[in-house]
Amino acid sequence: MIKYILSLFFLSIVTENRLNAQELNARVTVNSNRVGNTVPRSTFQTLQNALTNFLNNRKWTKNVFQPVEKIDCNFLLNLQPTNEANVYSASLTVQAARPVLNTTYLSPLVNFQDEDVLFKYIEFQQLEFNDNRVAGIDAQISNLTASFAYYAYMIIGFDFDSYALKGGEPYFQLAQNIVNNAPEARGISGWKPFDGIRNRYWIVENMLNSRYAIMHDIFYNYYRMSLDKLYQDENAGRAEMLNVLNLLSSFNADNPNTMINQFFFQGKTTELIKIFSKAQPQDKLRASELLQKMDLTNAARYKTELQ
Repeated sequence: MIKYILSLFFLSIVTENRLNAQELNARVTVNSNRVGNTVPRSTFQTLQNALTNFLNNRKWTKNVFQPVEKIDCNFLLNLQPTNEANVYSASLTVQAARPVLNTTYLSPLVNFQDEDVLFKYIEFQQLEFNDNRVAGIDAQISNLTASFAYYAYMIIGFDFDSYALKGGEPYFQLAQNIVNNAPEARGISGWKPFDGIRNRYWIVENMLNSRYAIMHDIFYNYYRMSLDKLYQDENAGRAEMLNVLNLLSSFNADNPNTMINQFFFQGKTTELIKIFSKAQPQDKLRASELLQKMDLTNAARYKTELQ
């Protein structure tokens, strides 16, 4: 993804310590094409506006923010009707990106589709969320804001991890608090380990599990020590990227089929191919071999485009 030119001020304040936080520059789209004509279209435009305001106007951290520090992210809520009035079953696609130092390029940070968001919404209802009382009186109503708040914290967590080693841990813990206190009702899913192997529970569990602590090094090295170094020293940045792949390979060998490994690669295929397409033949071959083993969905692309 390409972004407008970053201001010089922003480039000057991005440091290892990540003194100032970025919050959200979120774009929300509510797709109601499958709902039919039983509900006025204005209801979903109102919902879209309310969710946009919920994400962008809420103060998610205690840090001081600058407008240019906001994290670019997209939320696509695809609705399907249910047998209950004003209750919707939805998939939620969440994408976020992070600027690469000294460039106009945005690197994918999060690219995930959540298939299990059940919620109740009546036009003009208030979207309320309280970290200390995640589940409201009506679980189907509170599940919507709990889900969006969870992903807000996860996006901020991954962004902070990309600038400072374990920098995102406080926000992963806030996301886990939502998981631990999530709404419970018939049809609500995605918050429990037994709800599946690829859900909200497992993403944050993996990022806070001490057995998987190397993933914090991997996120930090990928963005801060590799991508942010490419402008200054392309060879050094690419060498560090190959080191990241070696770390990921070791992690995957020790912890096969973990969700965070799959989560890491989503959205990064084209980026990785472009980085290693200019590598020395032996490094390109090594990268291709590693990527084909770890990112099976895109193995054919790596094999073809990193020859």
